[in-house]
Amino acid sequence: MKTNIIKTYILAFTAALLLAACGNDTNNKPGESSGGTDHGAGEHHGHGNDVIVLTDQQFKSLEMEIDSMPMRNISSFVEANGLLEVPPQNEATVTAIIGANITSIKVIEGDKVKKGQVLAYLSHPDLIKLQTDYINSWNQLQYLEKEYQRQKKLYEEKVGSGKEFQKTQADYQSMKGTVKGYEAQLKMMGLNLDNMLNGEIYEYVPVRSPISGHIRLVEVKMGQYVQPQTEMFEIVNIDHIHADLMVFEKDVHKVKEGQKVRFSVESSPGKELEATIYNVGKSFEQNPKAIHLHAEIENKQGLLIPGMYVRGRIMIGDIQSYAMPDAGIVREGDKYFIFATQQEGNNEQNQWTFVPIEVIIGARDNGWTEVKLLAPLPEGTKVAWNNAYYLLAELKKGDADHDH
Repeated sequence: MKTNIIKTYILAFTAALLLAACGNDTNNKPGESSGGTDHGAGEHHGHGNDVIVLTDQQFKSLEMEIDSMPMRNISSFVEANGLLEVPPQNEATVTAIIGANITSIKVIEGDKVKKGQVLAYLSHPDLIKLQTDYINSWNQLQYLEKEYQRQKKLYEEKVGSGKEFQKTQADYQSMKGTVKGYEAQLKMMGLNLDNMLNGEIYEYVPVRSPISGHIRLVEVKMGQYVQPQTEMFEIVNIDHIHADLMVFEKDVHKVKEGQKVRFSVESSPGKELEATIYNVGKSFEQNPKAIHLHAEIENKQGLLIPGMYVRGRIMIGDIQSYAMPDAGIVREGDKYFIFATQQEGNNEQNQWTFVPIEVIIGARDNGWTEVKLLAPLPEGTKVAWNNAYYLLAELKKGDADHDH
């Protein structure tokens, strides 16, 4: 379409509607019916190439939606993308405390587990030796404690040697530290010390879950020897899963805690979830130049897994404005147009005329776009809510026919 053909000045709009059909009374107001002849889509009526005409049949076949331009609350927003994440305290890596062989694995990936639940069992001669060393050291400690008390009493009564008392005291304190060290190791393995001191030796040591959640990863196999600090399982608790979004530097001043976020994930196509910002980062990522913000999800639905990509909009305010459905707006070059319309004809023949009106668009919100008029429309003007691209194509088709 030639740019000098579509001249949609608002002041000429009323005249275009009045002259939309051949032979119409020039005194008719927009929307009044008068006699006319049958015309096809894209046919023009001697007043320029900026009018599209549809027959009533074409109008119905296209399922055209016609109504006035409504005022609507349009939410302005900042676009933000990111990932679903969980707080650090809701993720755990389970490691081996001591080198041993895996004798049993009790879970698989995806299993739900509770805090303290056994995930696997380990076994190794060193584990048995650790327990026997603890028992021997504990018994030795009992002897040294009594000997220490005896030497202390003799020394205080100036009967015993000070040198002997000091040696007994040193041995006692050293063995006390050794026993405490064994106890700390055995407690970390979840073994009962009292049972051990009563003669029970554990052949298998349980590996327990430090948090409640789901098994995300199993990194070991039956019979495998695991070194100390070898990662065996990964566990994640998604009860507090949230959206970790990134906002670019130019938009940082627009976001704050408490704002609503609308976002979608690939696992729930067509569904829009909502969240509330509870934390805004105070430092920039260098590449790209952006900050992180965290938003608590309010209506958790569908499959939400840490690491999923999030496409979101941070709602920063509402404005009352004229708005149109997205299907009623079309872009041509660097300009945007809507189509004003009126019905014409008599009982035998009806037709619809459409006139392009240039507008400036603003914020978009859930299928609606803010529309700013260059000049007021005549009172009672109806506009096409859909098929704007089709109408533009018909206008360009008529443009081409006119050039020939």
